[in-house]
Parts: sequence; structure tokens; C-alpha cells
Amino acid sequence: MTTDPMRAAPVLAPDAGPPLDYYLVLPRLGDPATTVEGVVVEEFTRHHDFTTTGLNSAAWAPEAGWWSSAALSRGMRTDPEVLARVVPTSRRKAEEAYRASGGGQLPDESVLRTHFLDHHPIAAAPPLRLGPAQPPAGFHERRVYRVLFAKDLRAEQLASLRTAWRTATVASAPSGRLDSGADRITWDLRRVGHHLAWALDVTVLLSTEAAEAVGPTVTGLTNVLREHGLIPVTTERFA
Repeated sequence: MTTDPMRAAPVLAPDAGPPLDYYLVLPRLGDPATTVEGVVVEEFTRHHDFTTTGLNSAAWAPEAGWWSSAALSRGMRTDPEVLARVVPTSRRKAEEAYRASGGGQLPDESVLRTHFLDHHPIAAAPPLRLGPAQPPAGFHERRVYRVLFAKDLRAEQLASLRTAWRTATVASAPSGRLDSGADRITWDLRRVGHHLAWALDVTVLLSTEAAEAVGPTVTGLTNVLREHGLIPVTTERFA
């Protein structure tokens, strides 16, 4: 997989599916003998327009092996105690933690998907209208997506995002723009609610009926925020 220099839209090799999301579960306070309590692997299911329909997940712990729990997926996003102990990570670091905890070689992703046994459905509503009904002149369609995230961002993480996305001023919320062929994509990050800490709003101006740029771009932006510590909750469409 190769990535745009702004790390906004990964380009997948032919026939490659989107990679899974990996998380490390840190031990409870007072257990210095254990550095990682377990590994969680997840994958969102989606409608054809890239909105979320549900979440598949599986977790591994040295004593229990692999198991699947929709309740764990919910807790990772709503339970403050669980949120504090779950850290987004890369597959490489998940492999290292899995091996160090006695699991051996982490299975490839096709095998990991066989452990997805307890699907967590996520209710979806028809797209809400947000902004003008008609796209600007020269564009075929305007779509607005919102990706909701749990956890919080530290000041240095926000500064890193502003730098990566070339946000104009330090006082502004991290934002960016990417032209994909004749399509135009802009985004900005904002704080929302009490339990869902952040929302990424992505506006896509499509030049034709083809919408191939949507999935890779929204996935790429979501992955950048995962790398900065946020946990994705759902992807909604507003237009």
C-alpha cells in the first residue's frame, strides 16, 4: 500500500481489501508485571456509499485466546475505564505485542476475520441535508461525511495534525484539502459532545457519477486520526 504525501488517501493495491484496525489493551493500574493485556482487531462494515452499518471485532488475551464480543466494541467507545486502557496501534506493533505475550506469529488478516463472530450493528439513517442542495458549478455531486471518534487529543497531537494537513493558523482547527483528479475534497476536525470527543467532517465534490475517491480518502483520514490516538465510532453522511 502506498500513501499520498499528506497521508490523507492511501492507494490500495489491486484486489487488496482495506486493512484491519488494531488496538492494544493496557493493563489495569497496579499490575506492573504486564505491559499489554491483550490485542483487539476490528473492521467496519459499510453501505455502498461508505456509511457505517456495523462493526466486527475479535480480541485476544494470553489466558483466553481469541474471542469475539460486540459488548467490547461498544465499551471501547463509551466506557471511560475501557477507553483509558485501549490504544490504537499498527499491525507491526500488534504483532510485537502478540509475540511478546506468548501468542507466537499473529495470523494474517484473512484468518483474523474468521474470529469475527459477534457482529455489532450500527443504526444508519438516510442522509441528512447539510448545506446547499446543489453542488457548485462544474461538479456533479456534493457529499458531506462525518466520522465520529472517541478519546481525546493532546495539544501536541493537534499541533502535529495542523502541520500534516497544512492548516493555515495554529488557532484554527486542523483542516485540509486534497484534489483527486477533478474531484475536490476538504475536511476539518472539531470537538463534539461529551462522550464522542471529536468529529471529522469531510466534504467531497464529485466531478462525475464515479465516487471511487470517497472510500480511500475517508479511510486515509480516519487512519491518520487513529495514529494520533482517536478511536473511530461511525461514519455518517449528511448530503
